[in-house]
Amino acid sequence: MRYGHNHLYVPGPTNVPHSVLSAMHVPMEDHRASDLHELTKPLFADLNKVFKTTKGQSFIFPATGTAGWEVALTNTLSPGDKVLSARFGQFSHLWINMAERLKLDVDFLKVPWGEGAPVPDIEKKLAEDKNHAINAVMIVHNETATGVTSEIAAVRKSLDATKHPAMLFVDGVSSIASIDFRMDEWGVDMAIAGSQKGFMLPAGLAIVCASQKALEARKTAKLPRCFLDLEDHIKTNANGLFPYTPSLPMLRGLRASLDLLFEEGLENVYARHHRLGEGVRQAIQAWGLKLCARQPKWYSDTVSAIMVPEGINGADVVDIAYRKYNTALGAGLTDVAGKLFRIGHLGDLNEVSCCAALAATEMAMLDVGIEIEAGSGLAAAIEYYRKNAPAADKKSTAGQARAMKSGSDMKQTA
Repeated sequence: MRYGHNHLYVPGPTNVPHSVLSAMHVPMEDHRASDLHELTKPLFADLNKVFKTTKGQSFIFPATGTAGWEVALTNTLSPGDKVLSARFGQFSHLWINMAERLKLDVDFLKVPWGEGAPVPDIEKKLAEDKNHAINAVMIVHNETATGVTSEIAAVRKSLDATKHPAMLFVDGVSSIASIDFRMDEWGVDMAIAGSQKGFMLPAGLAIVCASQKALEARKTAKLPRCFLDLEDHIKTNANGLFPYTPSLPMLRGLRASLDLLFEEGLENVYARHHRLGEGVRQAIQAWGLKLCARQPKWYSDTVSAIMVPEGINGADVVDIAYRKYNTALGAGLTDVAGKLFRIGHLGDLNEVSCCAALAATEMAMLDVGIEIEAGSGLAAAIEYYRKNAPAADKKSTAGQARAMKSGSDMKQTA
């Protein structure tokens, strides 16, 4: 029997803010109502702001990030087309697997898990492709399984340096709306996000943004598609509608989520995620443990994958944290199963949230026999957060003080 609040610190799904939950809790609506465009059209425009594009077009599918991968591939490519990728984690592996199952010719670079996209090797492959047989390069921006963030700007530089016309597809499912993403500046042609991570919603929306180059490619793409066909969305989205019944509660939630992101300010969102991630990294260092990510340049600001000592099963840490302390941590996947556990630090979290995650993690690690000093990681994170958390807004603090004084005066008068 569990008691108290369930603490969710997996790298997705993430916690859903109360205001977003409230926005979704509405009676069912007509998905063809004459005023629906008042909700939907601003969503498309505001998603472009999150993707940082003035040239691309955003789309919303009632699906998940995996469907977003398929949207990118099937709407731009034909059977036998060649794509270049790199396998450095579970999700890059799955996207490669999908491309192969769709009968694409996939050339992928094998990279040790814990490293990011091998930019020099990618550039070498592009330079060798004199006939420009490679139609697209697909890269996972933030590999959730290993806590590794790759440099998409560097991949774009490789394409430009070799004057290669291949499209650039990026999985930003666990980065977009949490880590800085610049679609236009980086020349991304297909960007894929999911609702259940930085957008702080339940799983259920695949959010995709396509460049004009990608939209042009769809005119000659021959891979079969139906439910995930951009053409149907282009025709109906122009009027604020969808080609089939959308999830209106999710769209209401997306509106509330975007409002929260813009209220905080995207740059502040990115800074907060970096701050929270760095606090967790300070804790890991104090424990004497290591990240799966092999170099600081690859450290992810949304998830930390923590290697466990020899003789310890990372899955046991996850199990004890969940069953004994009502705290959900992420497990190691496939190649790193049992070798690590993961702390997700993205979405609706702050410094105190991360301290709770670290406290539960310490207790679970001690319970399974990992030799750490109790409180060491938490203390390191506390010191980092105290020094780096933004100061309270003076106007807000003054207003709270006035409200408290007013309440006190009223009690004395009564």
